[in-house]
Amino acid sequence: MKTHLKKIITLVVIALALSITQPVLAKDKFRIAWSIYVGWMPWDYGENSGIVKKWADKYGIEIEVVQINDYIESINQYTAGEFDGCVMTNMDALTIPAASGVDSTALIVGDFSNGNDAVILKGKDSIENIKGQNVNLVELSVSHYLLARGLESVGLAEKDVKVVNTSDADMVAVYGTDDVTAVTTWNPLVSEILAMPKSKKVFDSSQIPGEIIDLMVVNTETLEANPKFGKALAGAWYEIMSVMSGDDKKAKEARMAMGTASGTDLEGYNAQLASTKMFFEASDAVKFTESMALQETMKKVAEFSFEHGLLGDGAPDAGFIGVETPSGIYGDESNVKFRFNPSYMKIAADGEL
Repeated sequence: MKTHLKKIITLVVIALALSITQPVLAKDKFRIAWSIYVGWMPWDYGENSGIVKKWADKYGIEIEVVQINDYIESINQYTAGEFDGCVMTNMDALTIPAASGVDSTALIVGDFSNGNDAVILKGKDSIENIKGQNVNLVELSVSHYLLARGLESVGLAEKDVKVVNTSDADMVAVYGTDDVTAVTTWNPLVSEILAMPKSKKVFDSSQIPGEIIDLMVVNTETLEANPKFGKALAGAWYEIMSVMSGDDKKAKEARMAMGTASGTDLEGYNAQLASTKMFFEASDAVKFTESMALQETMKKVAEFSFEHGLLGDGAPDAGFIGVETPSGIYGDESNVKFRFNPSYMKIAADGEL
């Protein structure tokens, strides 16, 4: 009897352990987070126009689209499990959720910054003049990475400047003060700051094309358990792309709505798009994702991240976290926590959603 009872208790313990370590992830309600940036405004339009709901309805699910004013906070909330997906860059996906042990997938490669991220000086017109200055930026974000690449381009290093951590929500106001003479940030903040007196752009992401990539990142386990979630997001995204990429009335109205929501107008938003390499066609996004260049980019990003302690205290080297790309894995194959999966973009490209 005792043996039988012991077996029952053992089975109960195992069942409880499995329920904790392998939760049932199939569900029909999802949440995604976004923050203001030219390449992410389509999610706001998709929500307000009903396109996201249309595709969610098609797959019998609900998708809540939530704006978070502080970009890094949105990623922190995703990492904590508050959201199933979140917009972020390739570097931030590696250094926040992946470094925290949250297996994440780049479901949609939306664009790469081609001038939208910039180093701006007040009253100086060359990046060499940044030496000795305080530089306000969102510390350890892609702005920090861009600054490092800019310094490297003229033989300088981070020790030649002092980084001042500043929230993106405060960047424009801070730059307006007399004490701040150098910032690194992204659009639409770049456009606002460049419109202010004595502002000069001295280095931008067009000088490192393809390195700052803007993504819709989702929880890998959630995606694997709920492919309908991935299909709905991909379907909505590429319908939005088809609407906004034209030059007809509907396209202009869509871009105007995105511009207004980001604090500018149609002309201002078009200007930001001009410095963004948008992948309006799913096939172009797939081609970019499958290129060998992506793996090399992630190597550079991982090396920067390791040097700044962003891969965790226990990381022995830049390859501590495995990054899976279609062309291969960079880093530790037994510790893959960040994946570029073009499957859903391929389905969209083939018209099979």
